[in-house]
Amino acid sequence: MKPITAFHIGFLEVKWADIADIALVSILIFSVYKLVKGTVALRVLIGLLILYLVFLIVQATQMEIFTLILDKFMSVGIIAALIIFQQEIRKFLLILGKSADIKGIHLSHFFKRRHRHENHFDIHDLLEAIKVMSATHTGALIVLSREDELDSYCETGDLIDAIVSKRLIISIFSKNSPLHDGAVMIVGGRIKAARCILPVTDSRNVPPNMGLRHRAAIGMSEATDTLVLVVSEERGQASAVRNGKILTDLNLVELRQQIQRYLYPDEEE
Repeated sequence: MKPITAFHIGFLEVKWADIADIALVSILIFSVYKLVKGTVALRVLIGLLILYLVFLIVQATQMEIFTLILDKFMSVGIIAALIIFQQEIRKFLLILGKSADIKGIHLSHFFKRRHRHENHFDIHDLLEAIKVMSATHTGALIVLSREDELDSYCETGDLIDAIVSKRLIISIFSKNSPLHDGAVMIVGGRIKAARCILPVTDSRNVPPNMGLRHRAAIGMSEATDTLVLVVSEERGQASAVRNGKILTDLNLVELRQQIQRYLYPDEEE
């Protein structure tokens, strides 16, 4: 089947497939730029692009020795790119998976375990604990997960598997508690683990007044489909982080809305 021509520019014949091709490549380039913007990977990417441009120029001018050297170097460029940009590639694939869920395709439903989590738990207890910790300027980091077991992150801390309760959360993050340094993981409506280590974002767009706790919350929300709640030890403010975006200085009503919107998206609709 012959491709349909969209229009002509002089002697150049532009097809609809060409327009779609340019649009898709533009979207891909913009997405890659958004991923590496503000990171060291952006400079590495620019360096690789400059090197590839030099390779094309050398090849066009028929400099045989230089072309041979660069050709050997470029032949392993894909492997080098995979190693250098492994974090960015992982983020890109996570964004694709999340966008599919957001648009209503819900591809994750095909890969769920037979056992489905019941996310119902006493949100009031969680909010009351955050209220007390905000008033006493007790730093806290709480991860909520709807479907992902988060085993790899839970294994970095101490397994608990307990009912969500106000007193337990406050006692975990108490400064004298051996479990306070790290994150609490709430999976399937239960506290699964405490003192867990989270990935820290490498984005340079994080405000300088945010410390390691907030950077870990952003990094966790970038790497997983979770909602992360943060209580600032310095200011006592409560924040919610989802998909790398942070909402700061939230009151209890706003926090409840964020939690319900995350845990029960169907009810929200």
